[in-house]
Amino acid sequence: MDMEKTVKTEILFGINPVLEALNAGRRIFFEVYIVKKKISERLERMLALSKEKKIPVQGVEPSQLKFLAGTDQHQGVGARTSGFPLSGISDIIDSGQPEDTNHLLLLVDNVMDPHNLGALIRTALCVGVDGIIIPKDRSVPPTPAVSKASAGALEHIRLARITNMVTTIKTLKEKGWWVAGMEIASNKSIFLSDLTGRLAIIIGGEEKGMRPLVKKHCDFLMSIPQKGPVNSLNASVAGAVAMYEAFRQRHLS
Repeated sequence: MDMEKTVKTEILFGINPVLEALNAGRRIFFEVYIVKKKISERLERMLALSKEKKIPVQGVEPSQLKFLAGTDQHQGVGARTSGFPLSGISDIIDSGQPEDTNHLLLLVDNVMDPHNLGALIRTALCVGVDGIIIPKDRSVPPTPAVSKASAGALEHIRLARITNMVTTIKTLKEKGWWVAGMEIASNKSIFLSDLTGRLAIIIGGEEKGMRPLVKKHCDFLMSIPQKGPVNSLNASVAGAVAMYEAFRQRHLS
């Protein structure tokens, strides 16, 4: 039976997403598409990996790739692959050795912008987050656009989609995790908060932040001190500040 007919496929686009998906080895590749023009060093690596993995490479016109990818932001590269390989929630929550209590998770609630989710994923990979958890109905899914916005970081991160964020928070607490929510109205600064140990940081969406019930189940809320006329940071920037403060406390203190 033709595997491509039994596996749900999608079109990855952009040099970094395709190259990192090849490096990660977690997707099934059916075909790589390139627009014939000057071959860069990264494109050379991508083509070498494709050849090594015996993946067919097809030259296409820019208009063809735009049609396949659904965007003109493809950088002349695309690939037909299996969908993003989601992780199980237990694989993320129970990661690491039981005696190792210094783990960090990112929970994303209400983030609908693929660029914000992609930027959060890129930072999460940089700081060594153990996994990312997003709800099925309150977040943009891990689409090719998210992979592009993450510069391919999505291809290496462990990400789970869950039905109920509150239930997941309760499970985390039962297993000894602390849950901290980012809330602009909180008078507790992230720089005065203990962000070590088994910690899950929740980032809310671009407009409404965390949902009230999610906020209610956090162990504590924290904010980023700010000055100036603009009174809020967007989700990806706030998340980056929070994750790097956790990184600093764990590795640089």
